[in-house]
Amino acid sequence: MLKLVSGIEYDGSSYCGWQRQSHSPSVQAEVEQALSYVANEPVELVCAGRTDTAVHACEQIVHFETAVERSDRSWLLGANCRLPKNIRILWIHPVAPAFHARFSAIARSYRYIIQNSAVPGAIFHDKVCWEHRLLNDSLMHEAAQQLVGEHDFSAFRASGCQAKSPVRTIEYLNIQRNGEFIYLDIKANAFLHHMVRNIAGSLMSIGTGNNDLKWLQQVLQGKDRRQAAKTAAAAGLYFVQAFYSDEFKLQQTERRPILF
Repeated sequence: MLKLVSGIEYDGSSYCGWQRQSHSPSVQAEVEQALSYVANEPVELVCAGRTDTAVHACEQIVHFETAVERSDRSWLLGANCRLPKNIRILWIHPVAPAFHARFSAIARSYRYIIQNSAVPGAIFHDKVCWEHRLLNDSLMHEAAQQLVGEHDFSAFRASGCQAKSPVRTIEYLNIQRNGEFIYLDIKANAFLHHMVRNIAGSLMSIGTGNNDLKWLQQVLQGKDRRQAAKTAAAAGLYFVQAFYSDEFKLQQTERRPILF
């Protein structure tokens, strides 16, 4: 069997998320159907990190195994011809048998985008989280630094999270503004369910002045999801990149959405 790895970009607005579902269209089902057409046999994908309904990906990493031989170009062009316009395979090539899209990943990064404007935008309405109240992005960045490092993130995990441990290590968590758009960039060794959106919601509550820096530290130490702010909207979240050892020689390129 040959193992192949691929990078996939998608707009998640029209899908129930990455994972295949019987009741709703998913990104996984679309990509598997396209690759199965090229292979002329069923293809089943494993991804680096499953995204929720309406969440986007700049470069989701997947792998699959097949006995079929096709050129990298044939896989790429053949599958993309069968995909809807809001999903694209960016690259595809063989990878070492030991590679696993999920378990070989040593870190992952996300970007969360907030449109901070008096009126919600029409063009990016399903690509950002909208907040009409003025946000203090400098204060949000200062607050975010309290979450960097290894912590128990129970206060920022969804109630249905199935992770065995709530302990995660955030390498960086940066907030920067460009006009009316605020970008939250985060990288960690792994993430809990809804962790990024829950963190974003709490940082926004500080940005609006509803809570202060001390409050965020209390929430983190309290390990109680009910004490944190509400979960931020899914539309603003982008899976940016999964990180792997250089030994696998993936054709990755860092892709971050910049609206203006």
